[in-house]
Parts: sequence; structure tokens; C-alpha cells
Amino acid sequence: MKRYNLLLWVLILTMSVSAQPPRLLITTDIGGDPDDQQSLVRLMVYTNEFDVEGIICSAAGTPGELKDAVVRPDLVEEIIRGYQTVYPNLLKHDKDFPAPEYLFSIVKRGNPLRGWENVCDGKDTEGSEWIIRQVDKKDKRPLNICIFGGQTDLAQALWNVKNSRSAKEFQQFISKIRVYDINDQDKIFTKLYAAFKLPFYVLAKAPEGVDKREGAYRGIYLGGDESLTSMTWLKENALENHGPLGKLYPTKTWTAPNPHGVMKEGDTPSWFFFLKNGLNIAERPELVGWGGRFLKNEAGVYRDATDTFEDKTEARATVYRWREDFQNDWAARMDWCVGDYQNCNHAPMVSVNGSTGKELLIIKANANETVELDASASTDPDGNSLHFEWLNYPETSNISGEMMAITGNGKASVKMSGLEKGKKLHMVLKVTDNEKPNLTAYKRIDLILK
Repeated sequence: MKRYNLLLWVLILTMSVSAQPPRLLITTDIGGDPDDQQSLVRLMVYTNEFDVEGIICSAAGTPGELKDAVVRPDLVEEIIRGYQTVYPNLLKHDKDFPAPEYLFSIVKRGNPLRGWENVCDGKDTEGSEWIIRQVDKKDKRPLNICIFGGQTDLAQALWNVKNSRSAKEFQQFISKIRVYDINDQDKIFTKLYAAFKLPFYVLAKAPEGVDKREGAYRGIYLGGDESLTSMTWLKENALENHGPLGKLYPTKTWTAPNPHGVMKEGDTPSWFFFLKNGLNIAERPELVGWGGRFLKNEAGVYRDATDTFEDKTEARATVYRWREDFQNDWAARMDWCVGDYQNCNHAPMVSVNGSTGKELLIIKANANETVELDASASTDPDGNSLHFEWLNYPETSNISGEMMAITGNGKASVKMSGLEKGKKLHMVLKVTDNEKPNLTAYKRIDLILK
């Protein structure tokens, strides 16, 4: 009985942790290319989905972009003031939006100087010390760190801990961290990883020798349907008639070969990766989500993977294949800034075989067994009708299944094939409502051979 009670307690604790929002900390080089401001404007209407624990202003701009070495917390605070004006209306849609006063309190100054020579004794910053403080919290959830700009403040935090604590304590510290690094901007990744060997590190960057625009994260604005990044789309869905926050979205960036020259948001995929929406599962980078798909290399680092979408195979496809979904989702949230609940759209809530959470559903089955999938209990908070789309994801499956009899009303069946125990067929369910903008929710299912 005691053993049963212990197992039950562990199960309850695990479910409680998984139901909590992800922890999020950002370092941003805001103050150069305005795409950081774009990414932060979008993030403001998603702060209800995270426990945002820090916005660290690192050295502004890319190396060599600006004449002066500065950090720009004033630009972050300007965006939070825009959020403050729409905050009362956002609360009509979700009580979990954080108070603006709290967001102001977690804006910290990093090092205006970048590079490995600025990672050493005496180089601690308000930002690096804040990172240490957040990792040290008594919280069983990992701290997800998004590197919009440079890694110097993170590297300094790691250097401090490694040189002030025991080897065991340092390992415990880095085990709590998950990093998504956009493009190794400070050019210190090789030294950083060699020195600290973080166990979970996503380096979103095109491979050496390949055009930098081929990086997976650039699928936020390159490839696919680029009309969804145009000035026309942005004016209708964010810039105009959506309150003061939308007006803070910069409207000129360098996006070539995207012809529109407006939306870039090169850093948004980093926090997309940690967003719990039923599609993104951060602990499984090999499963594609809004932030891309990544495979671990021999060094233990997650690097860009490729997907095939609309007959094109490339890393950017792992992001842009979802662009219609994530742009519609953002448009609806910008509507929340000015509209009442009954006049705005909200995403469906998915249920598959009784599983209603956003976690991965695992179903074990025998070879040649037919598995019945039933999503008919899915609901829409606005009473809209729902469309169901079942996807077999070949890039993340290692057996085939005979897909599938679609019986309508959210029901389907899959006949398993394959012989080896533990092999899996990976499915994605998309549930989309019929309101404008159409909103999509997801459920991932692993069908595993017994």
C-alpha cells in the first residue's frame, strides 16, 4: 500500500508539473534591427501561456551594426507600456496575463560588450546574475532560455557558477536549463559549448558553408505563403485598429528575398519552440512545431532538421508549413487587445480518446492491430463548428501504418504494421474552427508497437 501511495504521489506531481506553463527567459539584442521589437510585441499577447521570468537586454544590434556598445532596456519598457494599455482587455480573455508591473520588474541590463573575452572574473552583470537567480529557484520545471541576440550574459552566468560551485553542483545547475540559440550571434557558441557542455542546446542556424538564409528559424518570414507577412496582412490584423500595442510593431526590416520588407521576427521561433499548444513538445526537438524541428548531432547539440512540404524539402519548411496557423492565432490575440470575449475568436480544445491535455498521447498496439482514434469530444469555446485533419508524420515515424479510415466527426482508424517492439507511428491531429480568423489546436499521438 505504501508503495502504491508513493507511485500515485509521483504521478500526481508529474501531472501537476506538466500542467503548469513553461518557464521562459529571454536575452535580446534589441536596439539594432527592429525584428526584436516585432518578436516582443507578438510575445506580449502570449505572456499568459508562459511564466516569463526575465527579459535580459544584451549588447544591442549585431556585431559591428552600431557605433556604440549599448543595451536598450528602454525599448523593452516601451513595448511593456503598450501592453499595459491593452492589459485590462486581455484579462477579459484570460486571467493569466501577467500584470505589467511584474513585466517591468524582470527587465534587466546585460553586458553592452560581447564576446568570449568578456566572459571572466569581474564581468558579472545584472542580467547574468538574474539568470543564476532564476535557475536556482526551487522549481521542478526547466528554465527555457531564448537567445534572441548574444549568448555573452548566459555564458557569464555559467562561468560564475562553474567557478564558484562544486562540479556536482554545476551539473545540477545546467540540468535545469534548456537553450534555444538564434544563429550564434556573438560567435562564441563553440567555446561556450566546449566549456560548459549544456545537456539541452538548440542551435538554430544554417550549416556551415550554406547560405545563412537557409536556417530553419528564417521560415518565420521566408518560404511558403509570404503574403501572410505583407503590409496588407499586418495592417488588417495587427497594426491598425488593434490598440497602442499593435502600433509599436516596426514596419521596416531587411527581409530579402521576401519581397515585402515588413515582418521578419527572426527571434520569434525561439519562444514558439517552448509554447505549449499541443504541437510543440520542447523535450522532443525531433518533433516539428512552430519553432522548427531539430536533430541531435554527434556533439550532443540539436541542429536544424528538414521537412518536405508542398514538394519542397528544406529546414525552413519546418516553420513555414505552420505559418497560416500561427499568423491566424496571432491575429486573434491582437483582436483580444480591443474586443470583448463574445466578439473574438478562441482556439478549440482537443480531446482524443479521452485525453484532453496538450501533452503527447501514447497508445500501445500490436502489429496489424487497428487503432481507433476518436476526437469527437473536442469542443470550441465560442460554439464554432470544427474541422478535423489527421496527419501521418513520416519524418518522425519509424514504421508505417495503413492510414487511415476517416469516418467523420473527428473519428479515424489506423492499421499498424511493422514487427519490432517499440517502433512507433507518429500522428498529428489538427482541429480548426470555422470562425475568422480560423484557429487551430493540435494533439500529437505516438502509436507504439508492443
